[in-house]
Amino acid sequence: MLSGKQIVLIISGGIAAYKSLDLIRRLKERGARVIPVMTRGAQEIITPLAVGALAAEKVFTNLFDREAEHDVGHIRLARDHDLILIAPATANLMAKMAHGIADDMATAVLLATDTPVLAAPAMNPKMWQSPATQNNLALLKDRGIRFCGPASGEMAEKGEAGLGRMSEPLDIVAAAEAVLRDEALEAGRLPLAGRHVLITSGPTHEPIDPVRYIANRSSGKQGHALAAAAYAAGARVTLVSGPVDLPDPANVEVIRVQSAAEMLTAVETHLPADIAIMAAAVADWRVASEGAQKIKKDGSGKPPALQLTENPDILATVGHHDSLRPELLIGFAAETQNLIDNARSKLERKNADWIIANDVSPQTGIMGGDANTVRLVSRSGVEDWPEMSKADVARRIIARAAEALKG
Repeated sequence: MLSGKQIVLIISGGIAAYKSLDLIRRLKERGARVIPVMTRGAQEIITPLAVGALAAEKVFTNLFDREAEHDVGHIRLARDHDLILIAPATANLMAKMAHGIADDMATAVLLATDTPVLAAPAMNPKMWQSPATQNNLALLKDRGIRFCGPASGEMAEKGEAGLGRMSEPLDIVAAAEAVLRDEALEAGRLPLAGRHVLITSGPTHEPIDPVRYIANRSSGKQGHALAAAAYAAGARVTLVSGPVDLPDPANVEVIRVQSAAEMLTAVETHLPADIAIMAAAVADWRVASEGAQKIKKDGSGKPPALQLTENPDILATVGHHDSLRPELLIGFAAETQNLIDNARSKLERKNADWIIANDVSPQTGIMGGDANTVRLVSRSGVEDWPEMSKADVARRIIARAAEALKG
């Protein structure tokens, strides 16, 4: 959602201004251009030099800067960008916004804007709880200003804690993405608006006893990237995830499961869906009878006999569902040999529309890595895709899926 977007970042004079440096980095990582505006108070805490170096942009500080204002610079800042983000938003700045005061560059931009505004408040808990601040908050919300936070925690002042901390940069980034997505939805620019996308991700853990389990070497990175890409395309997204060491994708419903049986139940519960993408590396087998206690060595030198039974096939179950089969069903084939033959066989046996096939031999580094090389296998043929990041693979799959639904 942030790639190619232009964001005016207003930094006001709270101690949390130091977090804006990391926020700039996070926004730029996602492809946004960040144009900083600093109040006089902010410049007492962090320097325009540091802000400008991280943003790689001119920092606007003075409403009466002849060079910046020769073409009414504050009006351009107010109008010619995709989002105005205030982080931190102090009680003082919120009060000025609420009452139409425009006595510096930041407040002049805010008074003149018709661009979406997102504010991340930061102040002492008593200041946040004061009737004046709460009245200003209500007034600003009524005018359409969006807010992220504040969070609860310890304050800079010794012994002070409570609600008033500025949200963390990644939370603010997620909120900015949500604002821009809502704007795009209202404008009808998102290809999966009104669609439901169901995605599975990660491995499953099949318990042997209370300590041990059978699993696949899946990080969940590809499935989670697909969920983020589907949300960015306007879909309502349900992500059914096995055990992974990844943060939940922002603004996505996440259902956490352990075993293949639990994953199947969660998938069936959350059907119907317009698109289902079965990206999880589900264990094919489980122990027929899970040990109630940890299985111990018996001194014989022989391993215990483990009787395995086949797990439910989630992709095939969905593919052959009489009434709830999605309009577009996509499976994954992680193979170490005969990649295309195995993928084609899987496509037919499981009644999928596409199979995303990849070679996961150890030398490829795909399992657990950040890049992927896939082939899209359908009944019409095989497409070879170049190596890409898993995020780029996800965006390409989602874009192709949106095209397929349009017919």
